[in-house]
Amino acid sequence: MASTRGCGKSITEKECSVVTESQCVIYKKIDRAAWITLNRPESRNALSAELVNELYQSIGIANGDASIRCIVITGNGSSFCSGADLKSPPGQTIAGAKSVSFAEVLKAIQESAKPVISCVNGSAFAGGLGLIGASDLSIASNSAVFSFSEVRIGVIPAVISVVCLPKLGIQNGMKLFLTGEKFTSEAAATFGLINRSVEDSQLKDAVREEIKAICLGGPKAIMETKRLVRQMCNSDPGQAFELATDWSVRMFQSEEGVEGINAFREKRKPNWQ
Repeated sequence: MASTRGCGKSITEKECSVVTESQCVIYKKIDRAAWITLNRPESRNALSAELVNELYQSIGIANGDASIRCIVITGNGSSFCSGADLKSPPGQTIAGAKSVSFAEVLKAIQESAKPVISCVNGSAFAGGLGLIGASDLSIASNSAVFSFSEVRIGVIPAVISVVCLPKLGIQNGMKLFLTGEKFTSEAAATFGLINRSVEDSQLKDAVREEIKAICLGGPKAIMETKRLVRQMCNSDPGQAFELATDWSVRMFQSEEGVEGINAFREKRKPNWQ
């Protein structure tokens, strides 16, 4: 259950922090973005059942807030996420109730109406790479190190393969999965796993640039565009054109589409509702 902290007179409306009682995840609303911070630095933000439950809940909160335009996932401390907590893995029973599975969290990220950005502040291993794979955009610090390390402990990256292989492709995925080797953020960008690698000191500014760019678009157009990319990548080419044509007509005729076109013609900024 979540409790509110810092939402009184001591903090502005632009930065209202909602922190769960256990503080495995910190949720902050900053301007038009929800910043979700994995908050187990002592375990390199390992994915415990409790943390995964709270992450899932935080994604739901962000999607239910009409003022939020996008969601950012990052880590507290020197690591982004070290993967599953083997002492308390996602999906196990907590207080007599089954917790959220990691697959459900990855699905929630992919199906989130709002774009999800991974702000990779440090090392990302195993399940941590699943969060990156499921995200719509990912930016990492130059010092970040990555590894699909599952084979090193005798298991396989089964669940995260669903979200990582479409970005990596068979050739890169096969090599990285089989060897469990470490690779840099620059290499991750080359492989297509992340969008870009930046200097550590520039990471949050780079993420804010993406947030600013997203907020220039119409709210509904941004959500529909995310759906478009996800859906078209898995559509039959023959049906895709018919689907896309109908979709385009709906958006051009929508209230937001009309406002955007009128604003362009009148050389003014659109008034997004």
